[in-house]
Amino acid sequence: MLLDVPFVPSDEAVIEAMLNLGEVGPSDLLYDLGSGDGRILITAARDRNTRGIGVEIDPLRISDAMEDAAHFRVEYLLDFIEEDLFTVDIKDATVMTLYLLESINIQLRPRLLNELRPGSRIISHAFDMGDWKADKQLELGGVNIYKWVVPAQVAGIWEWDSVDDQRYRIELQQKYQEVTGSAWLADQKVTLKNATLCGDTLELSIQGKKASSLKHFTLTFDKGELQTIFEDS
Repeated sequence: MLLDVPFVPSDEAVIEAMLNLGEVGPSDLLYDLGSGDGRILITAARDRNTRGIGVEIDPLRISDAMEDAAHFRVEYLLDFIEEDLFTVDIKDATVMTLYLLESINIQLRPRLLNELRPGSRIISHAFDMGDWKADKQLELGGVNIYKWVVPAQVAGIWEWDSVDDQRYRIELQQKYQEVTGSAWLADQKVTLKNATLCGDTLELSIQGKKASSLKHFTLTFDKGELQTIFEDS
């Protein structure tokens, strides 16, 4: 059997750091792509009551994982499936863990961006995602661990009326979680400031011509559509 990635297990300290960085908890559904002997999922289930699905192409590793899950009495929280990580259905995951290779991560990147829900967290042991820069990164004993939060698709033109009946319009460009653009107030171009995207939430400020006209907005998106707008007082 030819495997895309050799099996190299993560040690306990790295697993704990990955789960902490991903803020993994009992409300999550954790997917581990290339789950090997299942130790990441078993640790999350045992210590955090987290449901998990391991995706592994090697049936012998799956057998080991199921046996270990039973040993730790967490088999009711976990499922291990023999599937290809490039075709398996991942849309229900709230957290994804990876210990693959950078080249594999980059091949997976379009799926992760397009199929995971905005706000889902991706945690990778040792390997990054090319030009998709991590939102957070830590080093543990010479090992890098990366975290990304899947961003909503916010590029486009969006318009709304503020609480004082001023008409705002923004035109946004996006590269992963990095957002730039322009803003207009009543058809007069103004300054778009501090656009910060995290998951499905975009926070930004719009500065009008007067110093006193700075406005702060929080926008939420779903499936490429603007859903709600909150104006901070």
